[in-house]
Amino acid sequence: MKTVYAETILLIERLHRRFLDVIDAELERLKIDDLNNVQTLILYNIGYVELTVGELTGRGYYLGSNVSYNVKKLVENGYLVQSRSNYDKRAIRVKLSQKGLDICEKVGLLYQSHADALQKNDEGLVALSATNHLLENLEGFWTEYMAQIYKRV
Repeated sequence: MKTVYAETILLIERLHRRFLDVIDAELERLKIDDLNNVQTLILYNIGYVELTVGELTGRGYYLGSNVSYNVKKLVENGYLVQSRSNYDKRAIRVKLSQKGLDICEKVGLLYQSHADALQKNDEGLVALSATNHLLENLEGFWTEYMAQIYKRV
């Protein structure tokens, strides 16, 4: 079991890196050079909502990245619009500009083309659903483990 567990962790990490490579290739194909793969995923995950930088950071999708730095670059390059919160002047709210919405749509189309290719038959959907279920269970296991660790500290 330990070997399988370690293999799963390494595979998750490799899959994440490979997906970032996929995003890089798509940016290159689209001739977009003022955006990196992590910034592209930040835009896609913001989508059509407005949120604070803290809320974005709390989503935790950006392993190994500095969200504040990336938000600054996204604002500078015209992908995000930022404003002060009406309720808490310390909080910065962000939303996608039209340029950011265009990228979000292109990533959505990429996801759809991948989903279509993977769903040649119902087996693709069943396999991905089962994988998602297992990964959610692993996330829950790790969350519970961390809660126990913090209780001891």
